[in-house]
Amino acid sequence: METLETKVGYEAGLQDYVDREKAAVDLMNSVGRLMYDRGVELVFFRNHLLDISISEMIKHFDYAKQVVKKPIDVYSTADVARGLLDLDLAPSKIDIGRLTHEFKASKSTSVSEFLTTHLSAFIGQDKHTFKPQDVVLYGFGRIGRIAARELVKQAGKGQQLRLRAIVTRTLTDEEIVKRAALLRNDSVHGAFKGTVIEDVPNKIISINGQQVQLIAASNPEDIDYTIYGIHNALVIDNTGAFTKRADLERHLKSKGVSKVLLTAPGKEVPNIVYGINHKDVDIENEKVFSAASCTTNAICPILKVVEDNLGVEKGHIETVHAYTNDQNLLDNYHKGPRRGRSAAINMVITSTGAGTAVSKAIPSLKDKLTANAVRVPTPNGSLAIMSLTLKKPIKDLAAMNDMIRDAALIGELVNQIHYQVDPELVSSDIIGDTCCSVFDSNATIVSADGKSVVLYAWYDNEFGYTKQVIRLAKHVTKVRRLVYY
Repeated sequence: METLETKVGYEAGLQDYVDREKAAVDLMNSVGRLMYDRGVELVFFRNHLLDISISEMIKHFDYAKQVVKKPIDVYSTADVARGLLDLDLAPSKIDIGRLTHEFKASKSTSVSEFLTTHLSAFIGQDKHTFKPQDVVLYGFGRIGRIAARELVKQAGKGQQLRLRAIVTRTLTDEEIVKRAALLRNDSVHGAFKGTVIEDVPNKIISINGQQVQLIAASNPEDIDYTIYGIHNALVIDNTGAFTKRADLERHLKSKGVSKVLLTAPGKEVPNIVYGINHKDVDIENEKVFSAASCTTNAICPILKVVEDNLGVEKGHIETVHAYTNDQNLLDNYHKGPRRGRSAAINMVITSTGAGTAVSKAIPSLKDKLTANAVRVPTPNGSLAIMSLTLKKPIKDLAAMNDMIRDAALIGELVNQIHYQVDPELVSSDIIGDTCCSVFDSNATIVSADGKSVVLYAWYDNEFGYTKQVIRLAKHVTKVRRLVYY
């Protein structure tokens, strides 16, 4: 029988959650207005706040308490976000979690005075201006379609990258309809949260109102983008067909193109893992860049933290990787060993260049790592297992995890490392994660002498990698906003 005491407890708990939901709605309203009216993007301790549910919003506050160790309430955060609406902010990216925590710690009684002081460098539209960068997607496969979805999200004032065209080898009326359908629906990432309307006669796809020109071309140098009003464009080549500098430079012969970014490891061009070595590249004089591979982007952030703090004597990387379009659905001829066997029902040992590629981003790890890969029957979501021998021993497992946790919350790698504490984490849970490296803290192994560790990093080899590509695209084209992060 239900007692009065349990009923009161239930009602009180429910009412508390409803009140938090109301405050979350208020916060989400400010997030939307700041983004689309001011070009100001709010994040919450690295977590994105656009296009999320109320429940997801509230869950972020649990994350702040459990992982970030900075418990703040949704009510105070909503107040601070509302205060931002009263400021004449330049296009920027602001961590509302960090800002709210600092406001609470300051003991200030005025949100307005606190924000005006803390964000003085952000106030005034003349503080930071840039012209949106035209982007062309050369190829429209898995990475191309995810990139298209992401590029159209940040529309309105302060838009950094704008998708202007998509190039494919052929373009019949039927292909336009089919490609629009593939953009609209995705078996892994779900339906696109927006509108996709194809204009077949004019060879245009309208994505959330943004008119994207479709172009057919067999050779990149044959295209004149200027006839479509596209100038000084960045071409993101996601075909995988061109990996050498000479081939990639063919894009530069097209009218209206200024730079090229490859979504695969490149030869004779800078291979960049954003957050690791992006500041080392000469973006003023270099015109061709590679975003390296999804696996390299997944392991480099973790390896960078370990190398900088403890040093790596040697190690082996084993990647458990989702199958890709390069493999066969059923057994059939393939030029590579084992890859001809059915991807849907086999684990397939294959090679990976990630171990060698790491040294391009972290030179001190040259010749210290070996690597291999096993393709497994999952369509997306991969896992890198890093077995490392350390130069300097680590005290214990907790110290190892704390080192990664700190890097995930403070410094240059907050967008790259997601520190996970969920003991039930599996591959499908990381699909759609914006970080390229999801550190599984519950899987960490440390030897008794502290000299050997095994670290596990999950990664969405499609979405997480594409976010890295877009970050790099913003960097090389110099359309970077002010950041309070």
